[in-house]
Amino acid sequence: MDLNARVVLMRHGETEWARTGKHTGRTEVPLTALGEIQATATGNRIRRLDLRDPMILTSPRLRAQRTGDLAGLPEDRTWDALSEWDYGDYEGLTTPEIRRSVPDWTVWTHPCPGGEHADEIHARTDMVLSLAQSQLAERDVILIGHGHFSRALIARWLELPVSEGRRFALSPGAYSVLGYEHGATHLLHHNVPPLAEG
Repeated sequence: MDLNARVVLMRHGETEWARTGKHTGRTEVPLTALGEIQATATGNRIRRLDLRDPMILTSPRLRAQRTGDLAGLPEDRTWDALSEWDYGDYEGLTTPEIRRSVPDWTVWTHPCPGGEHADEIHARTDMVLSLAQSQLAERDVILIGHGHFSRALIARWLELPVSEGRRFALSPGAYSVLGYEHGATHLLHHNVPPLAEG
């Protein structure tokens, strides 16, 4: 394994549903004007990472596809495995709305009726990371996707249960970088914003 290898996780830019906290899995919601600016800015930042001939994999959702296009990161492959968590009956609802009927609900600790459970996300994240790791001897990898699923990827990269993804916020348009330190998997950069702050 090349210990300089990196996996970059890029979350799509802002959508109206992301801005208002609605759980967005299967629903196609376009980027806002700010989301388009974020996607372009993050692409510029990622290109400055000087990645090695990166393989670029993208979720099939249009918000992720548009983010990759605006970022100047042409995909090698669209992959269903990078889709966002399937929220089932909770699609389009906010956490406070869900908690009216299920107190203390979080996607990390409770089921999504009609959708995916954390155990299913565990299997999917491990499959994605296995493919990414198979490339790292020769090239880096960029995964363009979504908030909750990318947070689950971070947790599994760090050999934590999917539920620990709750500790790794990932803002719209932001990116994180997974890598190695002294042979162990490591979170090199986290939730890097698309635009310089200040």
